[in-house]
Amino acid sequence: MIGTGAWGINHVRVCAAEAGCELVAIADPDPRAVARAREFAPDAEAFSDAEAVLRSPAVDAVVLATPAPTHAGLALAAIRAGKHVLVEKPLAMSVSEAEAAAAAAASASTVAMVGHLMVFHPAVVRLRELFHSGSLGQLHYVHSTRANLGTIRRDENALWSFGPHELSMLDHLLGKAPVSASAHGACVLQPGIEDVVFVTLRYASGELAHLHLSWLHPRKERKLTLVCSNRMVEFDDVAPDKLRIYDKGYDRPPNFTEFAQYLTLRDGDVHIPQLPMEEPLRIQLRHFLHAMQSGTPAITDFASAARITRALAAAQQSLREGGGPVRLESPPGL
Repeated sequence: MIGTGAWGINHVRVCAAEAGCELVAIADPDPRAVARAREFAPDAEAFSDAEAVLRSPAVDAVVLATPAPTHAGLALAAIRAGKHVLVEKPLAMSVSEAEAAAAAAASASTVAMVGHLMVFHPAVVRLRELFHSGSLGQLHYVHSTRANLGTIRRDENALWSFGPHELSMLDHLLGKAPVSASAHGACVLQPGIEDVVFVTLRYASGELAHLHLSWLHPRKERKLTLVCSNRMVEFDDVAPDKLRIYDKGYDRPPNFTEFAQYLTLRDGDVHIPQLPMEEPLRIQLRHFLHAMQSGTPAITDFASAARITRALAAAQQSLREGGGPVRLESPPGL
């Protein structure tokens, strides 16, 4: 485990408790973070830097939970050292770094995975099943909110801190990348670092996605809403009932296709499916272990992370240039 700070300590906790792995080494430059981590893993060898961990023959795999700007470099170093790697989001802070990491992962014999945690949330798993079953109908648009009065970052803005969660869910649910991104934001608390960002994504087939990302908000909100032709679905990670399926929409008679007055409002039941809830971080770790043991690619591999980075970079460019739409660059070879 490399990086045992505020979020890394959660990785330490689940790794130390998981029967399928053994936590043999921890590394962090802060002695207090190391001491806290050793409460969960007293037998793990402690280091102050990542290089010593990567050189250790006792280490088969590493989990990286270091500051965001270091992710790509450390992930590349882990791959070159022959280690399986699970790196926290975002994979990289630039498209070139993400694509370099994805290329290295593609040619390596080890598993390279990004901690896009929401992909492993039981409600998101069920939502994807519903969407791909066709029962929801055609997707019209997505609205997502990830906001709270929370921790202020200095090495990334709200887009790069919160955006990977929303974009990873969209990438996993829709199975395609947006063709353009536009973004507006405001630097309220720190100059040059946006505390609140609004992103609009457009897809080639006509769908629209709108994201509200903020750590300057009166209450915690974690909502993802899919508005489709047959039904509408809301995933609310703060509510006790995580998933609600609304039998709502408009029915259009087959003989009338042009006039709004012939549309019939449908306001049916609300279905709340029962979900077997388990901590997504623990499910993510088990997926990482399974990928290593079976040799199968991880769902949240570096290729998917590169797609997400391209969307983040396009939104960041739009943010910097005043909010106009920015087309996403296609990856090399496509």
